[in-house]
Amino acid sequence: MADALSHGRLWTAIDALASAHGLTASGLAKSAGLDPTTFNKSKRVTAAGRPRWPNTESLSRILNATGSSLEEFLALVASGDFAARQRNVPLIGLAQAGHGGYFDDAGFPVGGGWEEVAFPEFKDEHAYALEVSGDSMAPVYRDGDVIVVSPAAGIRRGDRVVVKTIAGEVMAKVLARRTAKSVELHSFNPAHDDRILKAEEILWMARIIWASQ
Repeated sequence: MADALSHGRLWTAIDALASAHGLTASGLAKSAGLDPTTFNKSKRVTAAGRPRWPNTESLSRILNATGSSLEEFLALVASGDFAARQRNVPLIGLAQAGHGGYFDDAGFPVGGGWEEVAFPEFKDEHAYALEVSGDSMAPVYRDGDVIVVSPAAGIRRGDRVVVKTIAGEVMAKVLARRTAKSVELHSFNPAHDDRILKAEEILWMARIIWASQ
């Protein structure tokens, strides 16, 4: 475990997380609301040559900015070769996802003939990708971005999720509150309304674990 949490592996994981989202280390810092130089290589060692570690607030911000969980980041730290660990997952347009025949009642992809996209390895064999269309998820996700969804991932308040209703509506929101009777969802784009759905209106809900930004 000590080796897995080494200074070098931690910084390599941050670089790999940035790369997986099409960003430089500076771009990742900026997207997380940090000073763009926060993750510069020159700041990873002090003038005296001692290792400088990223602080917990910085890590929390980049996980939030990329929609990644702490568990996923720690797996990335432990792997030491995140960029090389990829696999193909099914890809479908977000607008198409509302039609029947693509998912079972639990939100797992079914059937064949899917297009595929490569994405960094996470531990969910049922993960799949959705291509964003329109501006309803801006500015977090833009038209043409690809998000990867994990039906098996646990969902907590504040997570970014994709929800499909019994009526066939598919939406990507932030889970604000969840009770036995209802689910409160906040929109990414302030121009689109927040939603409160009855529990029986929801067919399935799955967490967004990655995005090709």
